[in-house]
Amino acid sequence: MASNRTEIKALRILRIKEVLDLRGLPKSTFYEHINQGLMTPPVSLGARSVGWPESEVYEINRALISGANTEQVKQLVVDLIEQRQQLMCA
Repeated sequence: MASNRTEIKALRILRIKEVLDLRGLPKSTFYEHINQGLMTPPVSLGARSVGWPESEVYEINRALISGANTEQVKQLVVDLIEQRQQLMCA
């Protein structure tokens, strides 16, 4: 069954090491991608820890693998951030 971005997905949070392994990027480049809008920002897990929803990491990777251009990835990131905000209001 195909997954739809509007469905609520399993909310597993990945720490930076796992995300970097999945993205195949060094930490500095990964944070540049966040600043450029090519990756969602982290969610706070506490005073000194952050993580990324696994579904967001996979969805961005899927877009890149399928050949999405920079603007398409940026729009995907905007959409994913909006979905986060909707979850907070639910």
